[in-house]
Amino acid sequence: MPNIQKDRHHHYQLTGADDRFQGVVSIETPEEGIELIHIRITADKPETPPVFRLSWKHPIVDIQGVWHPNGYRNRGLAPDWTKGYSSKSTSSAPVVCLFSGSGRSRMTFAFSDTLNPVVCKAGVNEEAAEFHCSIALFEEPTAPLDTYEATLRVDFRDKAYYDCLNEVQKWWRGLPGLTPSPVPAAAREPMYSTWYSLHQDLEPEAIEEQCRLAKALGCETVIVDDGWQTNNSERGYAYCGDWEVCADKIPDMRAHVDRVHNLGMKYVLWYSVPFVGVHSKAWDRFRDKMLYTIEARGWGIVDPRYPEVREYLIGIYEQAMIEWKLDGFKLDFIDSFNLPEDKKHEFGGGRDYVSVPEAVDRLMSDIMDRLSAINPDVMIEFRQAYVGPYMRKYGNMFRAADCPNDSVENRVRTLDIRLLCGDTAAHADMLMWHPDEPAESAALQLINVLFAVPQISVRLDRLPAEHAEMIAYWLGFWTDNRNVLLDGRLEPHHPELLYPLVLASNAVKLIAVAYHRTVITLSSELPETAVFVNGTRSNGLYIELDKDAGSRKMEIKDCKGSLVRRSMIQLTAGVHFLEVPPSGVITLFA
Repeated sequence: MPNIQKDRHHHYQLTGADDRFQGVVSIETPEEGIELIHIRITADKPETPPVFRLSWKHPIVDIQGVWHPNGYRNRGLAPDWTKGYSSKSTSSAPVVCLFSGSGRSRMTFAFSDTLNPVVCKAGVNEEAAEFHCSIALFEEPTAPLDTYEATLRVDFRDKAYYDCLNEVQKWWRGLPGLTPSPVPAAAREPMYSTWYSLHQDLEPEAIEEQCRLAKALGCETVIVDDGWQTNNSERGYAYCGDWEVCADKIPDMRAHVDRVHNLGMKYVLWYSVPFVGVHSKAWDRFRDKMLYTIEARGWGIVDPRYPEVREYLIGIYEQAMIEWKLDGFKLDFIDSFNLPEDKKHEFGGGRDYVSVPEAVDRLMSDIMDRLSAINPDVMIEFRQAYVGPYMRKYGNMFRAADCPNDSVENRVRTLDIRLLCGDTAAHADMLMWHPDEPAESAALQLINVLFAVPQISVRLDRLPAEHAEMIAYWLGFWTDNRNVLLDGRLEPHHPELLYPLVLASNAVKLIAVAYHRTVITLSSELPETAVFVNGTRSNGLYIELDKDAGSRKMEIKDCKGSLVRRSMIQLTAGVHFLEVPPSGVITLFA
């Protein structure tokens, strides 16, 4: 029989119990508008559980969009017969926010189990104009268990959707085992990446020249990406696994890293964690310790349930950090650690875990612990979509998924990360553009990711002089305003329209960026300094004040930081047109 609990908002129904497993539900209301629905599933002995589903309904009243971590450009309402939103420790996060056209949360729900596979659903039921919501458990292969406990947090308060999501990340970080890793200062500084600029054509001289130029523009770290470990330039991973430097490319890695350090930059190196290729020496050692292989591509995904596998991977990173004096690691493809549907969870045969997610947790925890013991300020970068609350334990840099040359997508992805990552450093995908772009257009690549840490990835030695001026200005602007852009109150408006207006503020400064022709409406007192960025190719910005803000000093700059105008402006209540050039900035001083 289903277990049903009713509160004043919903009936919550837990289904899936059979003659082996039983489930119970209890409800707690810690404050007005917040409900905690606790579920407990038990069996007499460890067995593979059936699918359990916690379900409820919610009327579609003043709801125009759905936010979840992997929504990207789709914020629409889905019908109730669609699959829902999957998550686990290495992919996305179990949270959904139903929001109004004015950006208010109408219901935000999140689940406490961020380790195991979970499917969240909020689908439109056509007959009743209501959402059919659910949390589904154990739909993917699951290790045997005899007890499972988790909590659904449902927030009905009429608050800005971004504030409700921020409270979800705070709730998660307060749960046992989800304490985030410390974030070193270097993780919050602009970086240079070799991926889009050099790809796999890596030579010490080329890297060091880009570092020299990048440092002069404001970058403090280089991320050397794929290619240092192989002569093969097909972008595959059939040669991964040994992680030895390709001597034909970089004859002396330690000397190369030392030269980069002497330029004043830190050094982060790329690794694809799970992949072992058929052309590596490690293949024969681990070919029978794979979760699965991709034979057509020539590589496999090692099984972290084997302690020998975990120790091998950790030892590689430890040795590299010690021998080459690395400052951090870009650990890629963590989301490939999956158990295929046709395989069962197994124990023994050298494995010390049954559950793959638990083994991944052990691997990544040990990586962070042992690297931190060598360098407490080690930087670890993960890429979207493995940037959920569990990953905050092991990494301190979360980067937007690949979106080369796409400034709008980069804006959307970085803001999606920011809404849930707390003080973990959110990074933009590497920025690239064609050297023939007008400077105002190229500047949009940086302006669209102002609320994340920028990573530059263009050939700096081939850029026009005006592009270099533009980069230097915007990286300087970003660094000067980092405490507001990263640490201030973040307000990304209209997610259904891909965040056309974003604000960040603290007690003394407001920064507002308009990415489309819109009115920047301000309903509170202007702080001492108000900065408005024109993130469009059109001239001018509109601001609307609900009260008189008096006389202000005004300074307008173009996309390269050149002064366009300095004067006084009288800010009465109402709408004002400010003549800001495309990709330019206007600053109002009290």
